[in-house]
Amino acid sequence: MVRWWDGASWSDVATPAGPGVAVQSSPVLAPPVRAAEPVLGTPWSQDRAGRTPWIVGISLLVLVAVVGTALFLGSSGEATPAADAIPSATQQQPPAGPTFPPGTVRIIDDVAGISYPYLGTGWYEWALWQQEETTNTAGQYFTTQELTPDGQTFIAQCSSGPLADGFGYAGPSTLQTTLAAVADRVRLAHYPAPNERKVLRDEDRTVDGHAARLYEFQLSWDVAGYDATGERAALLLIDVGRPAPALLYISIPNTHAELYGVIDQVLDAVHVP
Repeated sequence: MVRWWDGASWSDVATPAGPGVAVQSSPVLAPPVRAAEPVLGTPWSQDRAGRTPWIVGISLLVLVAVVGTALFLGSSGEATPAADAIPSATQQQPPAGPTFPPGTVRIIDDVAGISYPYLGTGWYEWALWQQEETTNTAGQYFTTQELTPDGQTFIAQCSSGPLADGFGYAGPSTLQTTLAAVADRVRLAHYPAPNERKVLRDEDRTVDGHAARLYEFQLSWDVAGYDATGERAALLLIDVGRPAPALLYISIPNTHAELYGVIDQVLDAVHVP
């Protein structure tokens, strides 16, 4: 049933609604129209919509970083494999001094008039200073400390040469006193002070029929800045039938005490050609 609105009030006649009858709503009495509620997406769709810009942004940043790194490495041309960061034990290191010719077995000191064993790989041909105790120096060595507190290089050595003047040599009968003077000079010139000396051997020897004298000693010290706290050394003075006897000087710092055995190895194989 419907009533008619004449603009001021409702009609008293009610008629059934049907075809051809337009039904109007009163602008006053009609219920308020509810505002359309926004269509809310599902939680998944909201989350996805919120994450999409972040995912895209992060993906772009990663892509830029990868491309930038590739361009940098490509431009430098010096990309180094990680395996090369640590040197292999089999990689050859440059020699620390002049090496002997391949096949060297003995060191022949023609100037001094003696020969003795080459001690092998790791020992280098003498190319250092001139020893104060000899007029010429030949032999072998390796470095045990690059720089000592007094600005010197500390070494293990097996060197030789004709004895310098000033030690009182006057023939085979003076070998003992001459070598004692040499030993005092060596202790003063080549080792940190103060130090203590222990004599291990002080004896006559014969080398291929030539008179000789051996003086072996152990030094010890406690001086800051030195890697070694002692050294074993041997001096062998040989009358080789020349104006100057031959002096053989072997020394091993206690940082390499495992090599003390080379002293006897050399002493037992010295020859006068």
